Amino acid sequence: MSLLSHTNPGFIVILAGMLAYVIRGEIPRAVVTIGGPLLGLAALVLHSALSEPLATLNMMDMTFVLYQVERVSIVFGLAFLIAATVNSIFALHNKDPLQDSMALIYAGAAIAATFAGDLITVFVFWELTAVSSVFLILKSGTPEAYKASMRYLGIQILSGVLLLMGATFIMGEYGTLEFDAFISEGEGLSLQDDPGAIFLFVALGIKAAFPLLHNWLQDSYSKATHTGAVVLSAFTTKLAVYALWRFFPGEDSLIWIGAIMTVFPVFFAVIENDLRKVLAYSLNNQVGFMVCAIGIGTPLALNGAAAHAFAHIIYKGLLFMSMGAVMYRVGTTKATELGGLYRTMPFTAIFCIIGAASISAFPLFSGFVAKSLTMSAVGYEHMTIIWMMLLFASAGVLEHSGIKIPFFAFFAHDSGKRPKEAPFNMLLAMGIASFFCIWIGFPFLGGTEFLYGLLPYRDEAMVYLEQSLWTTDHVLTQMQLLVFAALAFIVLNRVKLYPPEKRGVVLDFDWVYRRPLYHALVWTGAVWSKAGPAMTGAALRLSRRVYNRIEATFSPQGELSRGPLSAGMAIWTSIVLAIVMVLALIVGPH
Repeated sequence: MSLLSHTNPGFIVILAGMLAYVIRGEIPRAVVTIGGPLLGLAALVLHSALSEPLATLNMMDMTFVLYQVERVSIVFGLAFLIAATVNSIFALHNKDPLQDSMALIYAGAAIAATFAGDLITVFVFWELTAVSSVFLILKSGTPEAYKASMRYLGIQILSGVLLLMGATFIMGEYGTLEFDAFISEGEGLSLQDDPGAIFLFVALGIKAAFPLLHNWLQDSYSKATHTGAVVLSAFTTKLAVYALWRFFPGEDSLIWIGAIMTVFPVFFAVIENDLRKVLAYSLNNQVGFMVCAIGIGTPLALNGAAAHAFAHIIYKGLLFMSMGAVMYRVGTTKATELGGLYRTMPFTAIFCIIGAASISAFPLFSGFVAKSLTMSAVGYEHMTIIWMMLLFASAGVLEHSGIKIPFFAFFAHDSGKRPKEAPFNMLLAMGIASFFCIWIGFPFLGGTEFLYGLLPYRDEAMVYLEQSLWTTDHVLTQMQLLVFAALAFIVLNRVKLYPPEKRGVVLDFDWVYRRPLYHALVWTGAVWSKAGPAMTGAALRLSRRVYNRIEATFSPQGELSRGPLSAGMAIWTSIVLAIVMVLALIVGPH
């Protein structure tokens, strides 16, 4: 027990991932893939101390904190471990050891980074999440998936390089990379005149998919395997949210960055045909709420970011699981090719509706008790414009994830497809996720108290639960927003003003630089194909002439060893050495 209580849960999950690749047989591999995260849960429950290093490594005159538990680490780590367990159940029908292995290593790396206590340890696992998760996209086996995976890998590696550069500057300033030396509870790094903080901020922004840095997410998640997209939805961006929570609480720029993140995906998601891509845009939207809350930086807002991340990991995974089940049975998640699936996939439809209600923050579901903290924190700070942006974004969530996903997949025009219900293991995983969505959100079941009791500022969370969460005004205001948003969808759909589902590709911001860059590379290649050989030949001829001249002058048979300079190279060597010695005496220390 002592060893388990001092072991980072992420290490256990990574080890399980390694074993999953070499173990053959469906039952033994299932025991490893599910048992690994469960054993990690046990290690977290048994941890012996808060805010103290539980496992360290001394090397190269540095201390690496491999395991340190903070209150916010518990929130994210627990959600990651639950997601890893549920995802393993969802993927039991797979007979692909590589996917099982990479999914667990990816999850374990995110968990290990969450419980790390220094920047180098975080960097190692930060990069491991990138390298392992790319296989979940590659395994789709399509040319499009290959291109998306290479883009994803390059951008994620770039994020790690920037994090390492930031760590280098921080090391130079503080003399250590341990968190306790440069951050404290509720206070983080400052972007003012601190290059290390700036590099770190950009690294986290890439991984969190900040506006204009977000396109890798929609490109890759929608092209992953039907189980891979579920795994990807849980860890990458939420690991970045955790790091922002630790390093930049109260950073004002995050308020506007987060608010913009909540708004812009709404427009893309409404017109997008691929429902997994709709969920990817929705993921941007939801992370924006968390980023905005971190920027506000009050105890209530920071609680909101942590609670929202916990709930989001589960209900977003549930929605991706429902679309993964559709993908598995039908072979597509394009809205134009779906509809009427509730007839033969009723349980998947019900679970999808539960996820949709949760992400839309319907009262009695997990999204309501999580998002309310952030909305209230914005209101208490009298940030009217930000509050209105988040309110619009909340209505937009209902439009594209709360209604569009289940409606067009299961209830819209009848596609004529009659696939089988999802396999039992998929239904079981969706059922477990649905349980958490309802348990956390429904009063009197104890789930809300459990979540609020985990939050970093527990006392403030409990006061909010007792005095503000279930007030009549609060519940009615949220219900009015949801009802009017639903009514707007119904009316616009009836009068044919709601954007119809069309086959095609929605162009995002990356088109602005990808097309010019592509044409620039093509032009450069064309120019080089004509000028390159001539330039290369000229350079070779010039270098050959220079070499021949040097050889003719300085070789033992060269000009310096003949004629009046018969003393040869030895004399010239002595002269050069004498000059070097004189210069050394002049410029050397006195």
